[in-house]
Amino acid sequence: MTRKAWAWALYDWANSSFPTVISTFVIAAYFTSGIAADQVTGQAQWGWMQSAAGLAVALLSPVLGAVADAGGRRRLMLGIFTLLTAISTGMIWFAQPSPDWALYALVCVGLATVCFEIGTVFYNSMLPGVAPPGRLGRVSGLGWGLGYAGGLACLAISLVLLIQPNPALFGLDREAAEHVRATALLVAFWLLAFGWPVLVALPDPAGPRPSWAEAASRGLGEIAALIRTLPRNPDLARFLLARLFYTDGLNTLFAFGAIYAAGVFGMGLDRILIFGIAMNVTAGLGAAGFAMIEDRVGSRRMVLGALMALVVLGAGLLLAQTEMWFWILALSLGLFFGPAQAASRSFMARLAPPDEVSAHFGLFALSGRITGFLGPAALAAVTTATGSQRLGMATVLVFLVIGAAILVTVKERR
Repeated sequence: MTRKAWAWALYDWANSSFPTVISTFVIAAYFTSGIAADQVTGQAQWGWMQSAAGLAVALLSPVLGAVADAGGRRRLMLGIFTLLTAISTGMIWFAQPSPDWALYALVCVGLATVCFEIGTVFYNSMLPGVAPPGRLGRVSGLGWGLGYAGGLACLAISLVLLIQPNPALFGLDREAAEHVRATALLVAFWLLAFGWPVLVALPDPAGPRPSWAEAASRGLGEIAALIRTLPRNPDLARFLLARLFYTDGLNTLFAFGAIYAAGVFGMGLDRILIFGIAMNVTAGLGAAGFAMIEDRVGSRRMVLGALMALVVLGAGLLLAQTEMWFWILALSLGLFFGPAQAASRSFMARLAPPDEVSAHFGLFALSGRITGFLGPAALAAVTTATGSQRLGMATVLVFLVIGAAILVTVKERR
């Protein structure tokens, strides 16, 4: 890969610390087990927070993506939202282990989630600038694999330096869960420490730039025009519709995996972190391995095959009664996380015109978030109604199956 491609992929290393440590394995489990009144209530509250964040991302990302296209400010906006993500994440440090801090914790995580997701719009839109069409799948997949490695490294440091030591290092108070809360500070630092090379290596095009007001006006017109053209581009429309469903299922699975492990199998934070490290190993291997063949087999086939594997393994995971089978099936499941996401990103990059790439990735983010509140809301509603975390998690499979069924109707483009 070129220097620009490595700089771009390193941002995956940087920002993957957020979904790994905050959204999935550490802070999510800390909220349900340490802050919320009980684990079922915590899973439901986390679900409603994720729903609100998803709705905000759905409303903001297409517009901001189009504004970045019109104003030539992708790099600036990526830098701004990376900084906002780091600040919001760092503020989680103050969330003490008491139900009195539940709302504060949810607000911090929700704001950080919105900023993180919007930042990825500008990051993803840079992909066509670092790889030719024939290598989009390889660069996207290897970047995703590097992201899993970054998440793994950050999670491992969290485990070895913060979670496991007793007494805690750095004078942290374990009774006040400071050793857990400090992982939020680590993630904030990680984002800033490793997220800057892409900002240096991929500057925005030279030339005069319109004012922010003019860029906003052009951007809104661009996104409206894109939406109007969707009926004349049925493959793109069906792809975005399919991704609307399967990404909703994937995001819900990521957000509640550790919560499910903690509640159903009684896994403590130490075991959850070890599980998270193992998951990142298999996910990284899957993303990097399948990236080597994606450009040959096609992005649509890669996504479809990954979704089918996720449905089969996910169904087995929900039926698992022992922790041993949970580990076996979950680690197998991890092999197909990366291919489903990376191949979706490269497929969108193939479809987007160069001068409208941020707007198209805004639609890409919209398709992953416009119903982003439905997955967590369905999970929260079923969990609340049945009192069963298993039945709540079963809603994920429905979204994956619907997305795969629609994707079957999309024609492959190379």
